[in-house]
Amino acid sequence: MNMISRRRVLELGAAIAALAAVAPALADVDPAELLKPPSLGDMSLGGGENATVTLVEYASATCPHCAAFHKDVWPKIKADYVDTGKIRFIFREFPLNDAALAAFMIARSAPKESYFPLIGVFFDTLDTWVQNPAEGLLNIAKQAGFSEQKFNDTLRDEKLAKGIMEIRDGGAKFGVQGTPTFFLNGKKLVGEQTYDSLKSEIDKLL
Repeated sequence: MNMISRRRVLELGAAIAALAAVAPALADVDPAELLKPPSLGDMSLGGGENATVTLVEYASATCPHCAAFHKDVWPKIKADYVDTGKIRFIFREFPLNDAALAAFMIARSAPKESYFPLIGVFFDTLDTWVQNPAEGLLNIAKQAGFSEQKFNDTLRDEKLAKGIMEIRDGGAKFGVQGTPTFFLNGKKLVGEQTYDSLKSEIDKLL
């Protein structure tokens, strides 16, 4: 399967390798700038655009720390703060390798209501599908209603790949150097967060 061209893989690898050297280590960012949606649009849950509190997560589909957060912490945050409309949650793609980029391309090509369920599947089954990304992602895509032809066409979509890369590059401008990285009303929180630490920060703003 020709997931993505070798040239793009090399470009992605080179760009990621450069992030640690050139990305500014910002502590906080301007929330207004942060919340400007990318060209592909933001994928969000919970409160609307006028929500008092917004939590933005930059994550990679192949990041074990992101997977741990989404398995252990995210369900509680979602139930207590997102589903209740107390905060708005925005998930932004920050692929760390070709397999993560491919996974995000599949999620973006699925019906919008399937986006977050697919992200959940990627994280829940990371240890399995990452062993053979081509086969693993195809199996997940088929479960989401993709034909093999649609799957292959999706992974050849250079415009979609570019849009996701732009989201990653936007994160780098805000000082994202690794995943997961969160911004809570512009305050930068680096690394896997606990429920209690996030709850404490969120409650201060409500």
